[in-house]
Order: sequence, then C-alpha cells, then structure tokens
Amino acid sequence: MAVPAMFAVLFLTGCIANGEGAPATSGPPSLTVQDAPASNAPLETTQASTKIPVYWIGRSKEEVYLYREFRDISGDGNPVTTALRIMMAQKPLDHDFFTPWQEPASLATSISGKNVITVDISRDAFNSNLDAGMAQRAIQQLVYTATAAASSSGLINSGQQIQVVILVDGHKDYMAFGQVQLGQPMARDASLVAPLWIIDPQEDTSLPAGAVKFNGRSTDGSKPVNWQILQDTGKGEKASLLTGQVKATGEPGQYGVFTFSATLKPGKYELQVSQVDDAGKTIEATTDTRLFSVG
Repeated sequence: MAVPAMFAVLFLTGCIANGEGAPATSGPPSLTVQDAPASNAPLETTQASTKIPVYWIGRSKEEVYLYREFRDISGDGNPVTTALRIMMAQKPLDHDFFTPWQEPASLATSISGKNVITVDISRDAFNSNLDAGMAQRAIQQLVYTATAAASSSGLINSGQQIQVVILVDGHKDYMAFGQVQLGQPMARDASLVAPLWIIDPQEDTSLPAGAVKFNGRSTDGSKPVNWQILQDTGKGEKASLLTGQVKATGEPGQYGVFTFSATLKPGKYELQVSQVDDAGKTIEATTDTRLFSVG
C-alpha cells in the first residue's frame, strides 16, 4: 500500500462495493426473464431505518449490471410501492446509473401469504424503446427493487424464495418494452446483479476530514478486492493517493462485505474498487467507482 506522509491508512477489515455504469440502449442478451432459473441471489436483511433499497442499471466496461442505492424515505407508506415509485420517477444518486422506466399514472403492490409480490402498473411506465437484453435488465430491476424493499422492511421472510408477478392495468400477458411477456411469477436472476459495488459513501457525499470509512459488497467472497483512492488536483486531473487490497468476508463463492478506512484531508476524491482473479490481475468488468468530498 502506498501512503504519502500526510496520509495514513487506519485499518483494513472485510468489504463490499457499489456500482458503476453509463446509460445504454443495449446489453448482452441472455435468457428471457420468464425462462430464467430460480435465483439464489440473497435478499436484503430486515433493518430499522428510514432508508430503502432501490436498484438501478449501470455499465461496467462491456457489461451491464444492476446496482443498489439506499434512498431516504419519510412517512409510513407501503415500502414496496415507495421504492418502485422512486425507481421509476426519480434519478439515481450515482451519475453512472440510470433507469429506463417512466413514471406511471398508477402503481399498486400487494404481498400474498406465499411470499409472492404482485405489482400492478399502468402501461405508460414502459415508454422506452429497449432491445431484449436491456428489457430483461429493466424487468429484473423491478424484481430486485420490489423484493429488496419487502425484505428490508420485514414484510416478507428473507429466508424463503420470493417471486414477483407483474400486471399491467390489472391484466397478465403484457409484452413489456415489446420484449418480455409478463404475468408469470419471476425470481431474481443472480447473473444480472453487479459483482461488486460500493455501499458507503454514496455518490457526492460530503464527509468530515479525518478517518473515512468505506464499505461495499462483493458477490464472491473468495476474490480479493483492490481499492484505490484518487484525489482531484484542481487542474481537471486526478492523482492516485492511496492503494490497497482487502478481503471480503463470507464463504468462498458467496456474497461478502468489505470494509477499510483511511485518513483524508479536505478535498475531492474518487474511490475505485475491483475484484482480483486467481492470477492476481484486476477484473476490469467488476470495477465500481464513487465520487465524494472531505472537509
């Protein structure tokens, strides 16, 4: 780890990562959503918080993935409906993420006793021209957001399989984005979630000077995570300030979290994280970045 004299890394422990991506109109096609196998993608744990998880779409190199942010909420409305409304009507905090959804005129959700979430939306939510790969990701964006909001708020048992049924104006068999037929129960597709993303800090967060803690999530706890902090030089450039490697906690092949901390002076910074393969090389397609300021 390289550490200039005025900076010191305080400690390293386990870690996770948040997502990077840029708007795109296409993505590598794979299975249609209704044919995707039941997913073993873990659900969010129940938490007593005023924040709610929302998923967005982003690009990392040549890959297109789903990334999660936590958004502030107020009131006691239905958390699933609230999260989906944010996903469709608002913009992500991270400038690298986007959503192909439009704000719907009507949106309602319900949960059955068999852990099936039903989402009924109006057809104006689909006013986007997407190819098959991106349409699949948009539908999975909804599935991930609905199940995350329900699980984190304690409305469903996160230890059981959860499925989502999407209705359009109360009817089944709608062809979403002209690509994906709806109406059948769908589970999370684990292949579409980002391999690595930063949880904290969130994009454009301003933090006090001194010890800054970073944490994120990795889909494979067996792969080390390389991290780098770059500082804005004020001349339109960024200089590498600190580098290091951390191991995500969790069983090999399973999701894990990572955490590390560094002492930073006032300034503007960028955090970059990437998984490392067995040969010790950075896996570029897993890279996630986050802009933040200190002081």
